[in-house]
Amino acid sequence: MAQGKSRSRKSSGGGRYGRKAAEKVEKAMHERKRGTLRSGRSGKKVTSRKQAIAIGLSQARRAGGKVPRKSSSRGRSRKSS
Repeated sequence: MAQGKSRSRKSSGGGRYGRKAAEKVEKAMHERKRGTLRSGRSGKKVTSRKQAIAIGLSQARRAGGKVPRKSSSRGRSRKSS
């Protein structure tokens, strides 16, 4: 009898990020390590890990990959008492 733990198939469940997103982020991280990753408008060299991930996800979004929407935490304003 085969147990459920030893599955060879990839899960087709609803993961948060798709394969394209993973590929784009991986490529961006490699470019950052090599020192060839540049930011968009200014063209400055990216050294931050978080910025490299953000660039990869942005590229995946443009390419039509499965990536959640950007969080809109900046637009929220706090109540002042």
